[in-house]
Amino acid sequence: MIDLRPVLLVVGIFLATLGCAMMIPALYDLVVGNEDWKIFTASAVLTLFVGIGLAFANRGHSEQFTIKQGFLLTNCSWLALTAFGALPFTWSQLDLSYTDAFFESMSGITTTGATVITKLDTAAPGILLWRGLLQWLGGLGIIVMAISVLPMLQVGGMQLFRVEGFETDGKIQPRATQIAGSLCLLYLLFTAICAIAYFAAGMSAFDAVVHSMTTIATGGFSSHDASIAYFSNSWIEFVGIIFMIVGSLPFVLYLRAVRGGAGVVFSDSQVRWFFGTIVIFVVLAWLSYQTSQAEPIATRLLTIVFNVVSIMTGTGYATTAYDNWSSMAVVVFFILMFIGGCSGSTSCGIKIFRFQVIFEMIRTRLRSIVHPKGVFIERYNGAPISATVTSAVMGYLLLFLLSFFIAATALTMLGLDILTATSAAASAIANVGPALGPVVGPVSNYAALPDSAKWILSIAMLLGRLEILTVIVLLAPAFWRA
Repeated sequence: MIDLRPVLLVVGIFLATLGCAMMIPALYDLVVGNEDWKIFTASAVLTLFVGIGLAFANRGHSEQFTIKQGFLLTNCSWLALTAFGALPFTWSQLDLSYTDAFFESMSGITTTGATVITKLDTAAPGILLWRGLLQWLGGLGIIVMAISVLPMLQVGGMQLFRVEGFETDGKIQPRATQIAGSLCLLYLLFTAICAIAYFAAGMSAFDAVVHSMTTIATGGFSSHDASIAYFSNSWIEFVGIIFMIVGSLPFVLYLRAVRGGAGVVFSDSQVRWFFGTIVIFVVLAWLSYQTSQAEPIATRLLTIVFNVVSIMTGTGYATTAYDNWSSMAVVVFFILMFIGGCSGSTSCGIKIFRFQVIFEMIRTRLRSIVHPKGVFIERYNGAPISATVTSAVMGYLLLFLLSFFIAATALTMLGLDILTATSAAASAIANVGPALGPVVGPVSNYAALPDSAKWILSIAMLLGRLEILTVIVLLAPAFWRA
C-alpha cells in the first residue's frame, strides 16, 4: 500500500495556506462594508480547520516522497484546493450552485480563466479579489511544480528541465528551498511592477491589483464582464502584452539572468521559438482581420498582437470578438489555443519546447533518409535529446490530442454544436479560457452550458494543467500495486 501520510500532510499545509488567503478578501469586504466578509471568514475557518487537522494528524511523515506519492500529491493538492476554493463562491451573494462554484474555482486555480459569473461589474469586491488570488496562487504553484515535481516524475519530457537542487529520488535539498523562495519573491516582484504599470496606465488601484495577479499568472480573470475591452485604453493593452509575455517565459531563466545578464533569457532556444511563433501568428491574424470600420494601422496592430499573445499564452483576456473577423481567424485562433508558452512558466498548452523536440525529430529523420549512412543526433539547446525524452513528448502529444477528442465528443453528445464543443474542449484542456462562437466565445461565458458539460470541462482543465499523464497514471492498475 502507498503511504498516504506524507501526501495528506502537504495537502493539509496547502489548505491551511488557502484558508489564510481567504482572509484577504474577507478583510477587504469588511473594510468596504460588504456582507460577504462573513462568508469568506466562515470559508477560511472551515478550510483552516481541515488543513491544520490534516497537517497535525500526519506530522512527522515528510522525510521522503516516492514517485507514486508525488503523483498522488499533485492530483490531491489541486482537487482539494479547488473543492475548498469553491466555498466562497457557493456561499456568497452570487448564489452559485456547487457545480458552478467548482467550475469557477477549477478555472481559477488552473489559471484557465473560463467563467460562469455574469455581472462582474456589480459583483462584491471580495469575490473579484478572490478570483484574482486563486489564479495568482495557481500560477505560483504551477511554476514550482514545473521545476520540481514534473521533472522528477519525468512527465511529458519535462526531465529536460531538471534544476540543480531537486533530487530525482524525491529528497529536497537546501538549494531547492532557496530556488523556490527566490521564485516566489520574483513572482511577487513581477506582480507588484505589473500592478503599478496598470495603475499608471489608467486602471483604478483595485482593478490594477486584480489584473496584475491574473496577468502574471496568465489566467485572464477580469473584474469586468468586458474584460480588458472595458477600459478602452491602448496603454493598458500594451502593459498587458508585456506582462503576459513575462509570465510565459521560464522563470528559472530570470534567476539566471540576475547573475548573467538579460542575454541569458534570449539565448535560450525555447524563448526564441516563443517570440518567433508570436510573430508568425500575428501575421496570420493580420491577414484574417476583416472589419467594415476604418481604424489606424497602429490600433489594428495593437488589437491583433494583444489577442494573439493573450490566447497563445493561455491568459484569455479579450478586447474584441476575434472569432467574427473571418472564417480564417476562427482557424488561426483555434490552432493558437493549443500552442502555449514556455516550460517553467505560468503558461499552459502543449508548450513550445515540445514543438521543438518534434521538429528536431522530424529534421533528423529526414536527414537520415537523405544520408542513410550518416549519424545525426537530435539536440535541444545544443545538448543531445535522449530517446526517453522524445518518446515522452510523443506520448504526451498523443494523450493530449486523445483527451481533447474525448472531451469534444462528450460535449457534442450533450447537444452542444460542433464549434462550441470543440473550441470549449480545446480551451479547457489548453487552459485558455475563452473559446469560439456565440455561446462560449470571447465576449460570452460558460454560464449557459449544462452542469454535465461544466464537470467535463473541469476535468479537462485539471488534465491540461497537470500535463495529462500526471492524472491518467492514477487510472493504471499497476500504479496501485506494491
